[in-house]
Amino acid sequence: MSLPTRLTPASPVPADGPLADPFGRVHTYLRVSVTDRCNLRCTYCMPSEGLDWMPKSTVLTFEELTRVVETFARLGIKKIRLTGGEPTIRKGIVELIARLSAIDGIDERAMTTNAMRLRTLAQPLADAGLSRVNVSIDTLDPERFAEITRGGQLQRVLDGIDAAIEAGLTPVKLNAVILRDVNDHEVVDLVRRFADRPDVVVRFIEFMPFSAVERRKRHVPAAEMRRRLGEHWELLPVPSDRHGGPAVDWQLGEGGPRVGFISPITEHFCQACNRLRLQADGHLRTCLSREATPSFRDLIRAGISDEALEVAIRSRVWGKVAGHEADLDETYRPFDGDMMSVGG
Repeated sequence: MSLPTRLTPASPVPADGPLADPFGRVHTYLRVSVTDRCNLRCTYCMPSEGLDWMPKSTVLTFEELTRVVETFARLGIKKIRLTGGEPTIRKGIVELIARLSAIDGIDERAMTTNAMRLRTLAQPLADAGLSRVNVSIDTLDPERFAEITRGGQLQRVLDGIDAAIEAGLTPVKLNAVILRDVNDHEVVDLVRRFADRPDVVVRFIEFMPFSAVERRKRHVPAAEMRRRLGEHWELLPVPSDRHGGPAVDWQLGEGGPRVGFISPITEHFCQACNRLRLQADGHLRTCLSREATPSFRDLIRAGISDEALEVAIRSRVWGKVAGHEADLDETYRPFDGDMMSVGG
């Protein structure tokens, strides 16, 4: 694993062409957090004492969000993913999906959700133009689920997954954050539970330590999880260039289901990163590991032109760092802030 090398250290910010950084990475994927609030309190997302929510006046309005995404689309963004907090609790979320679906150049509109409200929202979201969903589900044990989420109901998530499939929001990708000595013994069970669902892909995510929540390394290496699955299935690698996201897929035997691994700690993918993150308050986070830069919200509310906004975006992306240091030992550095505010 290595970080990308800066191509032209002295070059000025590009005035046209692809939305690139100085390491040659072209960005086509924007994650859009629509709220930092959530109806769950997952232990790896939020400290036990809770968080101070963003004042509603600081959060981007639908008009502001739409304008920012339109600008990114003109610069080459093809895929957006709505995140939170929990995006389905943002009032008017179906209306927002409809607005974003009307933007030229955006080929895919996805959402990451805890599925607690998906049973009733899946069909309206699909009708508004949502392409598919990722659902967070870390365990199949109802009591353990309630412990991890601090009160969540597993059955509501399972019902939400069914509703998403019925609405055509497929493939439904299930995100399981695996924590040492918490749910690492469920890796095989999670795959078996959904192995007969062709519209479902289980993905295992290495825990990422955030400075405001949990600074310790509690991840289970992807290689270890693959070894456990390899005791039950033959794992066949699926070719991928990672342009659609950070997951690396494997197939469980010929004709078997696929599983994915997102391994930012032990097999980091910084060299191929094509993602940017727009926080709910308008800050653009060019690297998940770094705290936000100044907010586009302030520029928009000050009357910035579309042309100047494009220049501001290019400038922020040109300042993107090579990658994070959470994979290192001696100079280990956790990710800044908390996952709730960043949007994943």
